[in-house]
Amino acid sequence: MKILVTGGSGYKGSVLIPLLLKDGHKVINIDTNWFGEKLAKHENLISLQMDVRNFDYSLLKDVDSIIHLANIANDPAVDLNPNLSWEVNVLATHQLVDKASRSGVKQILFASSGSVYGVKDEDKVTEDLELVPISTYNKTKMCAERILLSYKESLDVKCIRPATVCGYSPRMRLDVSVNMLTFQALKNKKITVFGGNQTRPNIHIFDIANVYRHFLKNTQIPSGCFNAGFENVTILDIAKLVQKKIDCEIVVTESNDPRSYRQDSTKLLETGFKPNFNIETAIEEIAENFYSGNLKESDECYTVKWMKKLEIK
Repeated sequence: MKILVTGGSGYKGSVLIPLLLKDGHKVINIDTNWFGEKLAKHENLISLQMDVRNFDYSLLKDVDSIIHLANIANDPAVDLNPNLSWEVNVLATHQLVDKASRSGVKQILFASSGSVYGVKDEDKVTEDLELVPISTYNKTKMCAERILLSYKESLDVKCIRPATVCGYSPRMRLDVSVNMLTFQALKNKKITVFGGNQTRPNIHIFDIANVYRHFLKNTQIPSGCFNAGFENVTILDIAKLVQKKIDCEIVVTESNDPRSYRQDSTKLLETGFKPNFNIETAIEEIAENFYSGNLKESDECYTVKWMKKLEIK
C-alpha cells in the first residue's frame, strides 16, 4: 500500500512511520520539520519538508491512504496564534480531503482529539455524546471532523479521538502528563502535582500507532469517529505509578484547573482492536531511554516553548 503521512516527523509519526515501513508499505512523509526530523532513511520512505498549507497535490498520485497527523497541537500552542491553527487544522484539512477525493485516494485517517467533547460529567464518554468544545484547539478539531465526514460517500474516513498519548518517541514530548511527571522524577527526584484529583484518559504511543495500522487493515469498518483511550487515571495516581518505578518525592499543590476528562473506547474495541501497552510501560521506556542517554531534554521537547522561539507564523 502507498501511504501519505502528514506531520510524520512529529511525536506520533516518528513511532508510526517505522512500523508502516516494517509492514511493507511505501510511505511519503510531509512535515514542516519545525521540531526536527528523526526518521531513519529507508528505501520505501520519501520524506519531504513541506507545509500542509502549501501542499503539492501531485504527491497524491497512486496514494491509497492518508494518515493526517499534521496540526497545531494542544490548547497553549493554538493560543499562540489562533489564525494559524484555523489555517492548518481546518482549512488545510479541507483542501487535503477535497483533493484526495478527486485523486482516487481510498481512505483518510484523521488524528482528532478526545478533547472535542469538552467537560463531561458522564463516567462513560462515548462517541454518541454531544460535542461541546471549550477551546480554540477543540473547535478546530471538531470542525475538521465535520469536514472530513462530509466526504465519507467518496472515501473511507476515520476520525480517531485519542486520549493523551504517553511513552518514548525519537521526537520526544515532555509537556504531556505521563511523560512530564516521569521526567520530573528522573531529573529532580521530585514530582510536583497541581491538584491531583483531575482525571485524564491516556494511551500508549505504540497503541495509538497500532490504531492507525488496525484501520489500514480493516477498511470494511464503516466511516466514523472512534475514541482511543484506555486508562482514565487521576494526575495524582499517575504520579504514584511513576513513584513505584522511580524513587522520588511527590509534592501536591493547589490547582485552579478542576477539569476532568474521561473516555470510553468500547466502539474501537468492538472492531477487534486490542491495546497491548499501558502507562507503566511508558514510564519504564522513558526511564530506560533516560538512563541510556537517548532521552535528552531540550526546548524542542516543549511545544509552546519551541514555537515561541521559532516565532512560527
